[in-house]
Amino acid sequence: MTGLLGMSTKHNVVLTIRDADTLAAALDRALADAPPEERPGLERAASLVRSTAAATETRLRADWVRSRLAAVGFTGAPDSVAAVRALRQAEPKLSLAAAVQLQRDALAEPA
Repeated sequence: MTGLLGMSTKHNVVLTIRDADTLAAALDRALADAPPEERPGLERAASLVRSTAAATETRLRADWVRSRLAAVGFTGAPDSVAAVRALRQAEPKLSLAAAVQLQRDALAEPA
């Protein structure tokens, strides 16, 4: 799970919260007791969780930015001032500095 916390005009902290290890352990426990018909779905879920756990923080922030821009219907250039404006519309508590840093992260990681 990714969350962005602590963003205000005084603090420009972007915190990535990861609980993929907890999810992977829960899926492993479920797989240990799963009947054969449930195993394929649980194995696929475990694979997805592991791939997410392997993602860098920059990748997670970039994905978050893209999802927030999509949520407000932004379809313009991701390197534009309009993209920063749209990101701040999607997340009103973002400071300008935090929004610009998140935009840079998104630009550094191809979609």
